[in-house]
Amino acid sequence: MTIGENIQTIGERIRAAEQRFGRELGSVQLLAVSKKHPAAAIREAFAVGQHCFGENYVQEMTEKAAELTDTGIEWHFIGPIQSNKTKAIAVTARWVHSVDSLKVAQRLSAQKPASAPAINVCLQVNISDEASKSGVSPSQVPKLARQIALLPGLKLRGLMAIPAPEHEFERQRAVFAQVRLLQQNLNAQGFALDTLSMGMTDDMEAAIAEGATIVRIGTAIFGCRNAINTGKMALTNPL
Repeated sequence: MTIGENIQTIGERIRAAEQRFGRELGSVQLLAVSKKHPAAAIREAFAVGQHCFGENYVQEMTEKAAELTDTGIEWHFIGPIQSNKTKAIAVTARWVHSVDSLKVAQRLSAQKPASAPAINVCLQVNISDEASKSGVSPSQVPKLARQIALLPGLKLRGLMAIPAPEHEFERQRAVFAQVRLLQQNLNAQGFALDTLSMGMTDDMEAAIAEGATIVRIGTAIFGCRNAINTGKMALTNPL
């Protein structure tokens, strides 16, 4: 299947999940995760109407952005953030999903170009308490949210989570429900958060059921990393 066909298939899954779980049609955005795939593949996806792309590595994102300046792509940074890499992120990305410390947020705020719009940020929550993953613990979310909301040049939009893999649908939902409740609690405290960045290829339906507004899909669009070409590709279990 081509990249365009894969995007169409994912779009159909998203719309079906919206309908199934009573979500407003079009309320869930597809973020194409393009890490480790070439600029030519991104250009192919852009040509069929996919305009938002997520990258995990700063240098890779900036190199692709420089190669694709003619497209008007909206870049989302979704990987762990080293404080010495924040300037490149602030210059390139319109969204940063993986903020998990005040220091990183302060640097993004200070390094955003004055002429650029505010950077949309999500707090990454380590909802499954995994030592191997970035993110702030749920108990620390309210304090960090209050601190970041005061920073100029940033717009706090919501929460992002990458739960530990679960294979049962109801167990997937239960974890995503915890993220949704965190957001609801913040909004009850006076925030106006409208974004839940959660759900990937294998659990996006459960995420949509629990309020995801952005799902991050890579393999089901581009194929296995480092094994892509810009034409047709063979995918093993692409969805």
